[in-house]
Amino acid sequence: MKITRFRGEFEMKIKRSDRLVDMTRYLLEHPRSLVSLKFFGERYDSAKSSISEDLGIIKRTFQERGTGILETLPGASGGAKFIPYMLKEEAEVFLKQVVNEINDESRLLPGGYVYLSDLLSRPDVLRQVGRLIATQYLNQKVDAVMTVATKGIPIAQSVATSLNVPFVIVRNDSHITEGSTVSVNYVSGSSKRIEKMELSRRSLKRGANVLVVDDFMKGGGTLNGMRSLIEEFEAHLVGMTVFAEGEFSGDRLVDDFTSLVKVNAVNPNNQTISAEFGNFINTVFGSGMEK
Repeated sequence: MKITRFRGEFEMKIKRSDRLVDMTRYLLEHPRSLVSLKFFGERYDSAKSSISEDLGIIKRTFQERGTGILETLPGASGGAKFIPYMLKEEAEVFLKQVVNEINDESRLLPGGYVYLSDLLSRPDVLRQVGRLIATQYLNQKVDAVMTVATKGIPIAQSVATSLNVPFVIVRNDSHITEGSTVSVNYVSGSSKRIEKMELSRRSLKRGANVLVVDDFMKGGGTLNGMRSLIEEFEAHLVGMTVFAEGEFSGDRLVDDFTSLVKVNAVNPNNQTISAEFGNFINTVFGSGMEK
């Protein structure tokens, strides 16, 4: 295989099978980015017609395997754009595994809380969570993913990677490195206390389309606070998705959200947890959305 430097990239004189592997890797690493035929042609020193045939093979394989959509655009300025998603069958298998792990009695903490931090620190789980949440917003424009420090950060990063957009972190206190901030007061849904959250003025642009994600929700106060913060930036809320929701006896402060998992009951007396699918599967795949 002959490899030479070309404009900071590698120009490869390689056989087709190797080219297909490298093209697939490149597309997977650059989701939702339009990659021109010219770029691939120069990268592999190949004719555009050969590149187009290769993209056709990758497109068909992605679709058959449920990896995602490969949009191909014709013309001089055309190219290919990979959009990841997850099929319903794969989503159900993944969430069933998550539910089984949550239903482990060893996760029960004092006060009736459930330990989830280990799940949200595993790359294999986070990759799937990112793909799954991105699937819900497949046909919507998202400019940024928002979460609140700290446990929602890995989820936001994973979703932002699948959507190929920045993620922004809301904090409960100001950091000098953030510069000037915008702050809002909000009511905690569970404790009913007045809390404050803030975000750097440089984090969001006016009119941005923002997706809110978080690790856990009970009364919805934190999600509602982030919605208020988005309004302060004169931005637009695209949707709200949480990894898990817990039982809540009162009226939630938000109702337009999706959850991957729902923890129905935690019984500290007999050391049991009852978890099941959240409303995500029915909301996303039960609405006629075809993959």
